[in-house]
Amino acid sequence: MAVRTQFENSNEIGVFSKLTNAYCLVATGGRNMAAFEKELSDHIPVVNTSIAGCRIIGRLTVGNRKGLLLPNTATDQEMLHIRNSLPDSVVVQRVEERLSALGNCVVANDYVALIHPDLDRETEEIIADTLGVEVFRQTVAGQVLVGSYCSLSNQGGLVHPLTPVQEQDELSSLLQVPLVAGTVNRGSGVIGAGLVVNDWAAFVGLDTTATEISVIENIFKLSGAQPQTIVTEMRNSLIDTL
Repeated sequence: MAVRTQFENSNEIGVFSKLTNAYCLVATGGRNMAAFEKELSDHIPVVNTSIAGCRIIGRLTVGNRKGLLLPNTATDQEMLHIRNSLPDSVVVQRVEERLSALGNCVVANDYVALIHPDLDRETEEIIADTLGVEVFRQTVAGQVLVGSYCSLSNQGGLVHPLTPVQEQDELSSLLQVPLVAGTVNRGSGVIGAGLVVNDWAAFVGLDTTATEISVIENIFKLSGAQPQTIVTEMRNSLIDTL
């Protein structure tokens, strides 16, 4: 299910939060972030943090259930706090990269990542190793900031509304998930800023329309979706009863 929420008075919740299948990072001091706690805290850790003293953590970090990459501006204290708050299976690493807003330059699910064409070769290797993904240098609708104009989960992806159908098909075959062009926050094409999503939950800005939410829930297969742990437990108990 997709939940509408705000950070302070901003609808750009993807700027202030990072959501994966294993954890959720939320910027410190957000009064309206109870929605994240309510929906997620039973299943994954919800961690309040900052990066280099800034609250725009969604645009500065990139991660999936296997790992989390921080810019080199993140302090030792912040890195230690994040590392201690996340599951042991999640690798946390800092990256020395000129394009330090990693969330704008990289979009990833648990298997594939699209990256800014100008990222260093070394950064590309760190992304592949830490996140355990295949990496492709790509643009979305002619935009190099793939993290800003695309949002991905293991179920599907939402891309900039001006992405041509042929490019959607090419990206879809690269990523091996269905893609659709769409908007958030009543017509905004900056998908990454207005939406955070994992395999069973999504959070969108308060201005997002019912039509936009319907598109998001369909492409990310969120209707009736449940965390993997619950599905596994249900399957095991079903096998036991049989």
